[in-house]
This record gives sequence, C-alpha cells and structure tokens, in this order.
Amino acid sequence: MIDTHQGLPHEAADSITKPFARFLKIEAAAGSLLLLAVLLALGLANSPWQEGFLRFWETPIGLTFGSLDFTRSLRHWINDGLMTLFFFVLSLELKRELVLGELRNPRQAALPFAGALGGMVVPVSLYLVLMSGQPGIHGWGTVMATDTAFVIGCLALFGSRIPPTLRLFLLSLAIFDDVGAILVVAFGYGEALNWSALGLGFLGIGIVAGASRLGIRSVPVYFLLGAAVWLCFDASGVHATIAGVILGLMTPTRIWVSDARLREILGRVLAVPTGERRQGDAASHRDLRQAGRAVTESLSPVERLEMMLHPWVGFAIMPIFALANAGITIQGVDFVQPVSLAIIVGLVLGKPIGVFGFSWIAVRSGLAALAPGLSWPFILAGSFLTGIGFTMSLFIAGLAFDSPVLNAAKLGILGGSALSAILGISLLIWLTLRMR
Repeated sequence: MIDTHQGLPHEAADSITKPFARFLKIEAAAGSLLLLAVLLALGLANSPWQEGFLRFWETPIGLTFGSLDFTRSLRHWINDGLMTLFFFVLSLELKRELVLGELRNPRQAALPFAGALGGMVVPVSLYLVLMSGQPGIHGWGTVMATDTAFVIGCLALFGSRIPPTLRLFLLSLAIFDDVGAILVVAFGYGEALNWSALGLGFLGIGIVAGASRLGIRSVPVYFLLGAAVWLCFDASGVHATIAGVILGLMTPTRIWVSDARLREILGRVLAVPTGERRQGDAASHRDLRQAGRAVTESLSPVERLEMMLHPWVGFAIMPIFALANAGITIQGVDFVQPVSLAIIVGLVLGKPIGVFGFSWIAVRSGLAALAPGLSWPFILAGSFLTGIGFTMSLFIAGLAFDSPVLNAAKLGILGGSALSAILGISLLIWLTLRMR
C-alpha cells in the first residue's frame, strides 16, 4: 500500500527556493503591517493624545553601574537595539544568497550590487547639490537606502504577473543598499571614538569566531556574546547596529549533520517497534535526544537563525520602529523647506536614475548579466520602487537632524516614498497589462 501521507522527495533546489520564498512572504505581509503602523503613528501624533504619545518614546530606561551609565531613551533602545536584529537578519539573508542562493554566480550578484551602488551615489549627489550651503547638508544619508518590506509588499500586489527574477533583483539590491547605508551610519554619523570600547568590541567578535571554530553551537551563548559586542560598540562611538551586520555575515552556512548521518540516527530511533520503548531505558532516551539535536543541526545556523528571528523582525520590531519614528506633527511644519524638497528629489529621481543607469552600465560593460526573464522595462519599474526609503531613511534622519528640521525631513521621506511607490506600481500595472 502506498503511503499517501509521505512528503515529496527532497530536491537540491529546495534548499535555495524555499527559504527565499518564505523570506518574501514574511516581507510582503510585514509591509502591510508596517503601513498600518505608519498611519497609526501619524494619527496619534496629530491627535489630542499627541503630547503623551511623543513623550512616551523619550522615557529613560536602563541601568547604572558606578561610572557606567547604560540609561537610554525608549526610542534609542528601539533604534539602536532592536534595529540591530533587523540588520542581523538582513545580513543573514545576504550571506545565504551569496553562498547558497542565486547570487553565487558573480555576474548575477554584480547586477543588484551595481544598482545598489548607483542608488546610493546619484541620490546623495543630487541631495548635496540641492542642499549646498544649507544647514541640513549633513543629512545626505537619508536618500541612500531602500525599504525591503515596502518594496516586496508592492511587488506582492502583482503575484505571478511579474518575473520572479525581478523580486530577487530588488530584494538583493535592497539588502546591499541597507548594508551600505548602515556602514555609512556607523562611520559617518557616529560620535567621537572610544578606542578602548571599540577594541573590546572587536575582541568580542574574535571570541565569537573562536567559539564557532571550536564547535560551540549553543544559541544562548552566542546571544550573550552578541549582546556584549553590541554594548561595546554602543559605548565606542561607532553606531551599535554595525554589530548586527558583522555578526550576521560571520554566521556559518555549513550544516553540521549531513543527510546521510541524519538518516542513520533517525533509523536507530525508528528501529524500535511501536509500543516497545520503555521508561527508564537510558539507551533509547539517548537516541531520542541525539535524534532531536541531529534534526536541528541538519539546518545551517544561517537558516535556523533566519527562520527564528525573521517573523519577530517583520511583525514586531519593524511596526514598533514605525510607531516610534513615523509620528510627524503636521501643524507648524514648513512644507517647502529645502531639506524636504532635496529628500523628495533624491528618492523620486535620484534612486531610479542611479539604479537603472548603473545597472545598464554594468551589463553593457560585461561585468553583470541579466537574469532570465528580467527585462529593462521591469528594471525601470523596479528602480522607481527603490525610492521607497522609509525605514532606513527615518533611521538616518533621526541621527542627522534635530527638530524642527527633523519633522520636515520626515515629511520629505514619507512624501518621496509614497510618490516612488505610486510611480513604480503604475509602471508595473502598465507593463503587466501590455503583456496580456
């Protein structure tokens, strides 16, 4: 008799396509929740509860040990602490794609990298030109990055009507974008360096690498080491979220238990006839514990950590970040401040010009190759979507500006991101209708 409940055979491609598909689904759903959080923050910031809502995020939280003071505002713990997990997960996905996924091919990886580079250089150049001599010129980093969740959410509206390679291109580009932006944040928007704390941070990274080489696989151990590294970077003057990027890229992609060994271990457990496993049988209990660990270790650390953390980042951390940072008091804001206009121009014009232009140059020069099914009209549409810079733009704006310029910058970010989404979606609608 055929067992109809038996799963399908495992294919090598499943280890590449299934994690990627899962990542896209979470990002698409998280984009919708992120939008609701933005609307809620805007509503509360312009409501009778405005004062209490805005003051809540400035609540001091922390501990003091003698001369060491780890007291920060709630917004600081969100932006510098929780967002470290956001960048950690992005780094995990980037490493998985580079080592195990479609970006293993250097010419395939070169296309989104070139697009990301252009999407940083051109918008920043436009911003610097428009803000020349203005007090907000140091906020150039606000026009660099692309919001992964919102972009994937926009693409989810079209389902199978757009090439899957467009999703891979934009996801990879957004991750390159965000990693590049956080490197700029770490060194361009940091404070005076505390070399002792920075040295301790890199020592902690060395300990993490050594623990990995010794075969230590306990997640709590690495969590404690990662927290210590974060505290060191936070005290060093380098922006603490860089710790998430470094630790994510250090995470191993190699599995510890091979498929053959897993079958052998499970075979010993399944060899015991049903109902014959007795309480107190030390050997069978040892086999069960070993089987449980073998199942866990048959996935690479990158895959396990991404599966564990990505839902928390998408459905908890990102909405909390939006609530803490998207609240703009519209009353009294100058809608035509130079910083607002410069950010809108950088996102709406600079991003698509840079992404499309650098991608075209990379392909024409032979450095990069177009993925199957990906055409230049779709790249152009996707280039407009990269102007949705919400999360990282707000993140950098909070570091670069003070009130009331901060509110004007946030207004430019929301306006530029909304306009970029409208233009990108409109062009995709036209392309998909034309294909029909």
